[in-house]
Amino acid sequence: MNISSMTGFATSEGSNEKCAWVWEGKSVNAKGLDVRLKFPRGFDFLEAKIREAANKQFTRGNIYINLDVSWVAVNSGVALNVGVLDSILDALVTVQKNASTKGISLSPPTADGILGLRGVLEQNDEHISDEDRLEMERDIMAGLQDMIDGLAQNRKSEGANLALVMGEQVNAIEKLCSAATKVSATQPDKIKSRLKEQIEKLIADVPAIDASRLATEAAVLMTKADILEELDRLCAHVAATRDLLGGGGPVGRRLDFICQEFNREANTLCSKSSDVELTNIGLELKSVIEQFREQVQNIE
Repeated sequence: MNISSMTGFATSEGSNEKCAWVWEGKSVNAKGLDVRLKFPRGFDFLEAKIREAANKQFTRGNIYINLDVSWVAVNSGVALNVGVLDSILDALVTVQKNASTKGISLSPPTADGILGLRGVLEQNDEHISDEDRLEMERDIMAGLQDMIDGLAQNRKSEGANLALVMGEQVNAIEKLCSAATKVSATQPDKIKSRLKEQIEKLIADVPAIDASRLATEAAVLMTKADILEELDRLCAHVAATRDLLGGGGPVGRRLDFICQEFNREANTLCSKSSDVELTNIGLELKSVIEQFREQVQNIE
């Protein structure tokens, strides 16, 4: 069974002379495919290629892809963002004044603490040549593909586990259908016996009632109570489900549709039932189908 879950996680990392990078990817359930990206400033030129790589591999799920880049110290430089620094220093003066008026003593800020604030120091990579940039892009994108392959494999592993659980649930549905078939075989005789008693009482109480008319109505009731068609369709859905689970690929939407059909037939079976045992089987059937539907929501 080669189906994929929509949940998974993977990472990949690498480095060259200029920088080191880490790709992180995770995915969760979704009706469609939604790729959400996060990368350092200056790497937005990779967005189109990242989305293209993800779209080739996945068809459903919320995919979160994050890129972290650390520049090699000897080859990198930093620039002081004076505007951000001035804003922070002005804010510190205001904080100190407000604290002083309220009798609160604050420790003076340290230089390394201020420089560590986000935006004060910016990576300066203007020294990187176009040739180096292209090489870095190739290396980083190769790491992306490794991460995506790992995420896809992780989703397949999770899908294999789900397939085992779902296979057992399909077996349970099939067993309940068989049990319902056995019980339904005795239902016409029970209906006939019950209707016969009721007809005899009606004729005794109201002699003018046409017995043949009552017999016709009884036949109509028995026809409406027949659940063989529902059981046949349930069995057909079981076979279709096994084909989908065995065939693999992105089958989540089709399985979701089958779940709707399972529910429809189970509801009809319960509504037609005139036997306590058959009703109990129908209710158990609905419970298993709901459990199966919950698992289907995880399938790509």
